Amino acid sequence: MPLDLHMETTRQAWRGAWQDGRLRVQLITAPVLLWLVLRELARFLVWVERRPGAHLHDPILAALPTYDATWLVFGLIYVAILITLADVWRDPRVLLIGVQSYVLMILMRMAAMYVTALDPPTDMIALRDPLIETLATGTLLTRDLFFSGHTATVFLMFLVSRGARCKLTLLVCVVGVALGVLLQHVHYTVDVLVAPLFAFASFRLVHAAHRWVERDARNISAA
Repeated sequence: MPLDLHMETTRQAWRGAWQDGRLRVQLITAPVLLWLVLRELARFLVWVERRPGAHLHDPILAALPTYDATWLVFGLIYVAILITLADVWRDPRVLLIGVQSYVLMILMRMAAMYVTALDPPTDMIALRDPLIETLATGTLLTRDLFFSGHTATVFLMFLVSRGARCKLTLLVCVVGVALGVLLQHVHYTVDVLVAPLFAFASFRLVHAAHRWVERDARNISAA
C-alpha cells in the first residue's frame, strides 16, 4: 500500500473511532488509567523490595550459566515496542485493547507478587530497568519476581499484533527475552513459564469485554 494511502486509511480509522462515543471515552481514559496504574506499580515495587521472601530451589536455573544479558533483554523489548506500535497504530480499537490488556496484566502481576513473597536467585545479575527505576525513585529492584513482567509484556504484544511477519518477529523477541532473564538469573523458571499465561488471560478478558459491549450496543440499536 502506498504511504499516502496508508496514512489516509489510518486517519479515517482514527476519525471513525473518535466519532464513536464509547470508543472516544475509552481512548481518553485508557492513557490516564495506564499512568495511574504505572505510578501505583512503582510504589508497590518499592514495598515489595523491602519485604523478605522465600528462596526457591530451581534445578533448571542452576544448570544455566550466569550471563549479563541486559543489552539483549532491553534491546528486544524496545524493538518489540516499535514493531507493535507500527503494526497496530492504524487500528485504534486494537491499540486500545492492547493498552487495556496491559493495564489489567499489571494489576494481575501486582496481585500475584502480593501473595508470593520471594527472594531473588542467589547468583542473579541485577537487571536495571531505567524506566521503572526512575519511576520508583531509583530503587534497584530484585524481588519483583512472580511473574516475569518483561516476558509477559512482549508476549502480550505478540497477541495484540496482527501481521504474520510481525507476529513471527515478536515471538522471536519473546523467546529472546525469556532466555535473557533466565541467563541473567533475575527470575526463577516458573516466573518465566507462567508469564505468557497471565498475558493471554488479560488479553482474552479485555477482548471478550469489547465483544460483549459491541453485542450489547447492536442489541440496543435493533430494539
